[in-house]
Amino acid sequence: MEYRVTGKIIKGVGGLYYVRPDGEEGTQTLLPCRARGKFRHAGISPLVGDRVVLLGDAASAEKARQTPDKTELVIQDILDRRNALIRPPLANLDVIFVSMASAFPSPILSTVDKLISIAEFNGIEPVIVVGKSELDPGSTERLVSLYRGAGFTVFPLSAKNGDGVDAIAAYIRQSLAGKTAAFAGASGVGKSSLLSRLFPERSIETGEISRKIERGKNTTRHVELFDYDCEGGIGYIADTPGFSLLDFVRFDFFGKDDLPETMREFRPLLGTCRYKKCTHQKEEGCAIVEAVKRGEIAPSRHASFLEMYDSLKDKHEWKKG
Repeated sequence: MEYRVTGKIIKGVGGLYYVRPDGEEGTQTLLPCRARGKFRHAGISPLVGDRVVLLGDAASAEKARQTPDKTELVIQDILDRRNALIRPPLANLDVIFVSMASAFPSPILSTVDKLISIAEFNGIEPVIVVGKSELDPGSTERLVSLYRGAGFTVFPLSAKNGDGVDAIAAYIRQSLAGKTAAFAGASGVGKSSLLSRLFPERSIETGEISRKIERGKNTTRHVELFDYDCEGGIGYIADTPGFSLLDFVRFDFFGKDDLPETMREFRPLLGTCRYKKCTHQKEEGCAIVEAVKRGEIAPSRHASFLEMYDSLKDKHEWKKG
């Protein structure tokens, strides 16, 4: 008898994938399987977060649970993806917690803004996390004001003393039912410490920070989704403590014509400039430039826009790798 089921890939290790069947969210049921060769020939790989169709028979399904490495279940189809990342290998991401530190290391706002723009372009909701708030309260306040003013949900917190952790945990419970989220940030901003606070039952390795080079030592061997009980259902958090800003920026791309729409606070003003083909750099009558002068758009956000525009203007798209 044919065994056919749809589900979500929860983890993948060494060519072996573990799928949670639809309707069994919140359970420990995972079906080990392998991908059909047709994906390799087409240059496509299943990703954690993909919704897939498994094929086999009833006997092979039961056998797979007993001896995962000898599974006869196969991924027959990958259902349509909303988005996909290359590193970490992750699909159908709904929310990305963009993590930065108030100090040590000090945030590079242009890099943070690149990540936000790429997330916006891919339909991923950015949520801003300003960690290590105890180290520089003044910097924390400025960053919170900057990104709330741009229209984002922002959480200041200290994973060290626990300030703000309850607020972000409440947001996850209230907002992530049926969604998949991941944390990203430059090395050393405290992602792993925060995840350990949020999910103390998980064993997430953390490393000490080198004060000299202000870089972390975390590594991620594979991507795995773990459940989170939310109001109205189950949410998933990607266990990817090594996911950095640069990973995202390097592997995702869009064109310069798409760039203005990725700046959330620009959107209400787009189409109101004096010139139809305004580039929003320094043109007379540019609604964006005027909003910066009036203090309605933060100068640092416009500076990030200019930097991205400059890197994109001679390219049709950002090249991969």
